[in-house]
Amino acid sequence: MTLSGTAAIAGIGATEFSKDSGRSELRLAAEAVSSALADAGLSPSDVDGLVSFTMDGNSEIAVARELGMGDLSFFSRIHYGGGAAAATVQQAAMAVATGAAEVVVAYRAFNERSGQRFGQVSTAAAQQVNSSGVDNSFHYPMGIATPAATVAMLARRYLHEYGATSEDFGRVAVLDRKHAATNPKAWFYGRPITLAEHQASRWVAEPLHLLDCCQESDGGVALVITSLRRARELRNPPAVIAGAAQGSAPDQYVMTSYYREELAALPEMGVVGGQLWRQAGIGPADVDVAVLYDHFTPYVLMQLEELGFCGRGEAKHFIRDGELELDGGLPLNPHGGQLGEAYIHGMNGIAEGVRQVRGTASNQVTGARHVVVTAGTGVPTSGLVLAAAA
Repeated sequence: MTLSGTAAIAGIGATEFSKDSGRSELRLAAEAVSSALADAGLSPSDVDGLVSFTMDGNSEIAVARELGMGDLSFFSRIHYGGGAAAATVQQAAMAVATGAAEVVVAYRAFNERSGQRFGQVSTAAAQQVNSSGVDNSFHYPMGIATPAATVAMLARRYLHEYGATSEDFGRVAVLDRKHAATNPKAWFYGRPITLAEHQASRWVAEPLHLLDCCQESDGGVALVITSLRRARELRNPPAVIAGAAQGSAPDQYVMTSYYREELAALPEMGVVGGQLWRQAGIGPADVDVAVLYDHFTPYVLMQLEELGFCGRGEAKHFIRDGELELDGGLPLNPHGGQLGEAYIHGMNGIAEGVRQVRGTASNQVTGARHVVVTAGTGVPTSGLVLAAAA
């Protein structure tokens, strides 16, 4: 029994991406879900399953009430922040494949810029009465109390181990902003940056500059998942879920796995990648587009290595040689990523993957048939291989 090819993403929807939405997170969720259902040509009454993040503030029953949904036979939530993104689709696909539900919507909506800002120090994170609170209490008193600070430790080690430079990190930011500049839905539409501007941006936590860090966004994204058979009958071409995986690795912490023998790596992404290639029956050389989670630029280099697109420590050469350009061998984040389009915890990246295999993206890659999409890094994570329907 295999999950590959049994389900598809049949609808995608989103709000506008902003810095101050002016409305509640529940309304953002309802708007995104409504948009995704309209894209699929379905109505709220067709939905019998909902999936989101444990971090999402909008309960399934609230979303169902607001949209007038009927009975729900499946609901699920995935932990670990941005690491949940692709796993919401995996959970939905499993529900569809097993008959637990017929039409499942995965959603994520928040006011992450005008409301609670994840990039700020949160004393509550170290005061939780659970094991996560205990873990955070190890490093918060040492001043490692923001996502950027936790990532800076691994980034510094990566530079030391492999001879990469801050400019290599900056090339990811420049590329993402270049693609965002030609994507009308992106927050940084029409606003590319140069490598010199990246280098001149202020330090957030050395060796991370401001432009190494993703933006803070308000907005919502939703995805409609159903069987491939049903998806073929709906309004838009389906994106086949050829692979869907989650992964964690030994000595895993949340953003602070500092006790591993090898610090400058993301072994949990290797766990995800191995599953994806086996499920989809393809390898890195068969991927036409990579939508990689880019909350911090160093993790893009590490993901390229963990997924097998290049060898360990070789990502700096891979990026310098133009492989990630739209006309390169592995176009990266044609929508602009979370650095350029919006930070919606990776869900907007999945929507871009769907657009690419449909052939409707703003920065469309010619002949895109297989797209790999990853979720948050530095945490237990997830990934997808989306394929064009035959």
